[in-house]
Amino acid sequence: MYMASHTTCSALPLLLLLYLFLIAPPQVLVGARSLNGRGWQSGGATNDSLCELAVIPQGYKCQEYKVQTEDGYILGLQRIPQGRDSDREGQKRQPVLLQHGILVDGMSWALNSPEESLAFILADNGFDVWIANTRGTTWSPTHISLNITDQAFWSFSWDELASYDLPAILDFVYQQTGQKVDYVGHSLGTLIALSSLSQGKLVDKMKSAALLSPIAYLSHITTRLGKLAARVFVADVIKWLGVSEFNLKSKISSDFLNKLCDYPGVDCFDLVAAISGNNCCLNHTAVEYYLKYEPQPTSIKNLIHLAQMVRDGVITKYDYGSKTANMKHYNQVNPPPYDMSNIPKDFPLFLSYGGRDELSDVEDVLQLLDDLKLHDVDKLTVQYVEEYAHLDFVLGINAKAIVYGSIISFFNTH
Repeated sequence: MYMASHTTCSALPLLLLLYLFLIAPPQVLVGARSLNGRGWQSGGATNDSLCELAVIPQGYKCQEYKVQTEDGYILGLQRIPQGRDSDREGQKRQPVLLQHGILVDGMSWALNSPEESLAFILADNGFDVWIANTRGTTWSPTHISLNITDQAFWSFSWDELASYDLPAILDFVYQQTGQKVDYVGHSLGTLIALSSLSQGKLVDKMKSAALLSPIAYLSHITTRLGKLAARVFVADVIKWLGVSEFNLKSKISSDFLNKLCDYPGVDCFDLVAAISGNNCCLNHTAVEYYLKYEPQPTSIKNLIHLAQMVRDGVITKYDYGSKTANMKHYNQVNPPPYDMSNIPKDFPLFLSYGGRDELSDVEDVLQLLDDLKLHDVDKLTVQYVEEYAHLDFVLGINAKAIVYGSIISFFNTH
C-alpha cells in the first residue's frame, strides 16, 4: 500500500517554522537568495570563466562551450584539449567527461595543482578533457525562457540531471570528437550515470565509466548532518515555504544550516567533515579555494529526492508525495524504481570508494555491488581505499598515486 513519506515525529521542523515566522525578517522569505555570492551576478574575479580562473593560469589551453538541454537549460562546458607540454597539437585524443557532485561545479576538478588535479592529470596523459556543470551552478545559470530567480527554474531533481543534462553534454562531446566518451563521476555525478545506464541510455556514446564515491543507495549514510537533515525533512519544510533554491550563500539556507548545527550530536566546527566525513588527505590551499568558489546552489526538490532515498532505502524517481500526483507524472501510484542490475553487463565500470566516507557509506556501496554481481568480471573493477572520505577522491593530495593512476589504466585497457 502506498503511503506518503512527508511526515515527521521530530519537533525541529516546527522550531524552524517558528523561527522563520516569528524571528526572520520578511525579506528572508521573499528574497531567499544572495546576489553577492554568484559569479554571474556580482563583480570581482568570479565574473571570469572557469577557463580564465582555473585552467589557463596553469599553462593549459582551454575552450568554453554552451550546450542546450532538451528542456531548455543552457549548460556551461569547458574543454582542455591537450596537456600543458604537449607537442601533439591536432592529434586525435580520447575524450573524457568529468561530472561533479552536488553543491559544487566543474571548478572542483581543477582546485589542486596540475600535479594533483584530475582534469590536468588526464590532459597531461593524452586525454581530451571536458568538464561538465549542472544546471543552476555558476557556469550554467540560464534557460531559454526562465530566469534563475523563477521558482520554475529550480523545479528539478537528479532525475532531470540524468534525463536531460548528462545526455545533452555527452551527445555534444560525442558530436564534437566523433568518439565514444570515457566518463568520470563523483558523488551525485555517479548516481546520474548509474541511473541512466540502468535504463539502457548513454551506452551508445559512453565508452566506460569511472565512479568515485559512488552514490546509489543512501540509507546507511553516517554523516550526522546529512542524516538529521533527511530525518527532519528540512528540505520539505523549505519547499512548503515557497523557496525552490537551496543556496548556502543565501540567508534562509544558512540559517537552516545553523539551526541544524545547534542540534545535539551535530558538530559543524569542521563543516566539510560534518557533511562528508573525516577526509584524510586534503590540500589545505585547495580547501580554501573550495570554500571560495563553492558551495554551489541546487534545487530544494533535488535535496528532497535525496532525502527520500535516505529514508526509504530505495532508488526511485522523485516521489511527489501522493497517489494523485504520482499518477499524474508516472501513471502509477509509486515512483518508478531504477534497477541497477539492468546496467548492461558488458559495460566497463570502475568503482572506487572509501572506508571513511560518510556519504557513500561502505554498506551502501556493497549493496550496489550486490546489484552488479552478475556483471562481466573483466568489465568491473572495484577499488577500496580504507583511509579515504568523500572529498579525498577529488581534492586528496595523494589521489594521483592512489586513484587517478588506476583510472587511467582502466581507461587505457577498456
